[in-house]
Amino acid sequence: MSTVLNLTQATHRGRTKFRLQQFEQRKAERDKIVMVTAYDSTSARLAELAGVDVILVGDSVAMVCLGHETTLPVTLEEMLHHSKAVSRGARTPFLVGDLPFLSYHGTPEDAVQSAGRFLKEAGMDGVKLEGGSERIPAVRAMVSAGIPVMGHLGLTPQKVRQLGGFRPQARTAEAAKILLQDAKLLQDAGVFSLVLESVPEEVAQRVTEELVIPTIGIGAGLHCDGQVLVWHDLLGLTEGFRPPFAKAYCQLGQEVIGGLERFRDEVREGSFPAPAHTRQMDSDELLKFQEESQSC
Repeated sequence: MSTVLNLTQATHRGRTKFRLQQFEQRKAERDKIVMVTAYDSTSARLAELAGVDVILVGDSVAMVCLGHETTLPVTLEEMLHHSKAVSRGARTPFLVGDLPFLSYHGTPEDAVQSAGRFLKEAGMDGVKLEGGSERIPAVRAMVSAGIPVMGHLGLTPQKVRQLGGFRPQARTAEAAKILLQDAKLLQDAGVFSLVLESVPEEVAQRVTEELVIPTIGIGAGLHCDGQVLVWHDLLGLTEGFRPPFAKAYCQLGQEVIGGLERFRDEVREGSFPAPAHTRQMDSDELLKFQEESQSC
């Protein structure tokens, strides 16, 4: 059994599940919420070991894992696939599945059917969707069906074509006012928390102060009730462009390349596998095999 699995079991014994009711409690106690994205069982286990509160199976998987230029192409089935893997890897964080583009844009009943699969099939504790007032009927329907919903305002990547790229939002007084109004509408509709992405710090602070539910910022300043970063960005695994608000806490990408290069060199020079990495046959069985294989 792997060391990671042993440590994970110890973590399960020492920690309790992060529950839905703790979101507002954390805000009231001014205790910051820590959220990261994860897309597979291994990353989910590691996030749990690090003491992360919330894991988001983000539709950003389309870009950081599947090679797409935007989040738009990822399908509901793909999101469910990755969500199932994450739920097998982590038990104590609150798990949120990201509803992909067009999976909740039809009727409220359609949204409930899509969202329900994340809880029923993938082991998620809740779902996240993007948008403001236009999503209220879907949010109300999902909450009424017993599905916890996280909102997302500001830079909403599923509207990247409409926004003209991944650009900061709510930079004018009018846009900021609309965002605040949308935040209140989402809260009234029953969302349990709200992601604010790439908006001015002053706007995020005002929204945070006005809401009872917690805000989770990404590129929205220090005053949000929690913070989230994409797995690949915070671990230095992103190649090329990285959002200016994303901080790399280590450079695993370079470590990975270095390890692969060392493996390449040892294979080519014949030093791997060494005796320590090789199984030997019992001498009696080897002799018997050599004798009997003569007739093959």
